[in-house]
Amino acid sequence: MLTGKNILLGITGSIAAYKSAFLTRLFVKAGANVKIVMTPAAKEFITPLTLSTLSKNPVYSEFTSGIQGEWNNHVELALWADYILIAPATADTIAKMANGICDNLLLAVYLSAKCKVLVAPAMDLDMFQHSATKENLGKIKSFGNIIIPPDNGELASGLIGEGRMAEPETIVNFLSDYIKKKSPLNGKKALVTAGPTYEAIDPVRFIGNHSSGKMGFAVAEELASQGVDVTLICGPNSLSLKNTSIKRIDVISSDEMYEQCLKHSNHSDITVMTAAVADFKPIKNEKLKIKKEQGLTEIKIVPTKDILLELGKRKKGSILVGFALETENELQNAKKKLHNKNLDLIVLNSLKDTKSGFGFDTNKITIIDKKNVKRFELMSKTEAAKEIVSEIIKKIK
Repeated sequence: MLTGKNILLGITGSIAAYKSAFLTRLFVKAGANVKIVMTPAAKEFITPLTLSTLSKNPVYSEFTSGIQGEWNNHVELALWADYILIAPATADTIAKMANGICDNLLLAVYLSAKCKVLVAPAMDLDMFQHSATKENLGKIKSFGNIIIPPDNGELASGLIGEGRMAEPETIVNFLSDYIKKKSPLNGKKALVTAGPTYEAIDPVRFIGNHSSGKMGFAVAEELASQGVDVTLICGPNSLSLKNTSIKRIDVISSDEMYEQCLKHSNHSDITVMTAAVADFKPIKNEKLKIKKEQGLTEIKIVPTKDILLELGKRKKGSILVGFALETENELQNAKKKLHNKNLDLIVLNSLKDTKSGFGFDTNKITIIDKKNVKRFELMSKTEAAKEIVSEIIKKIK
């Protein structure tokens, strides 16, 4: 659930700040992107160098940094985050959050946040039980912030009781479960195809195309990050998955992809066909390599099975998304494909667009349904996948 998520970790001046190193490591290991903002007091307990090394990003603690005094833009940091987690959150910071006090960079980021904010309190027993702290926690909760309950155990003072910051593993699981429950796609099943197919001429040669599979892999990763049970059927490629929950099925030919798609589509709520399946295959597949001396004057070909058309015929209440890579009459051809193959959405690419389509890490897409045409500027394939999944969510809602 955390793969690809942008998490801004806020660290305040508590002895529990040492746990932030473990917390950062767990988030990074889970595939999240982590940026850290520390209060000045937090640096008394753990160094920015440690956290920068673990997060692989600069650590921010002041409104300006560097020799030239570059501005650390609190608004940009807040907008970057999918989630803000303040852990540990001291009684002092919680009081300031409750009353809109903004005397450090972390609080400025908090007050600029558009995303969900989670707070993991850390303080001694008497401080946690004080009526002022209870009132402040209730107040920030009323703002829509989420409180991660502290643990009960031995505290820095030697007292035994409530106030210990939750363990890093508990916090990571808490956030992961929260994301999963809030996703409108949670519990859905999806089938995604990616990459090319190779149609054998002989054991060495084939008919294929330049598809890398990057777009399909990005869609599979984004769906999985939304709590979807994803099956990815992919043709030959050199890519690897970040999210280990995705079930990967490798195929080579269009016939193999056809067989696997029909096998898994009946159990899918969402099907996204990004694969560039070959349109033709040789009538005959030679069992031995054709020698150059033999010569080869022609290759007789036949159309491959139309997987997307077949899935459109069989579709019953699920969402079916197709892709169209065009070189002319792009919009007209994509709309025709949308109608003829009974699709809910079609994603149009044009080879005329620079740095778009096969092999690139970027893509310029147009998403089309029966009523709307939505054009996007050039973006990363990861960002394009987010836009595609966003449109799928609208259809499901």
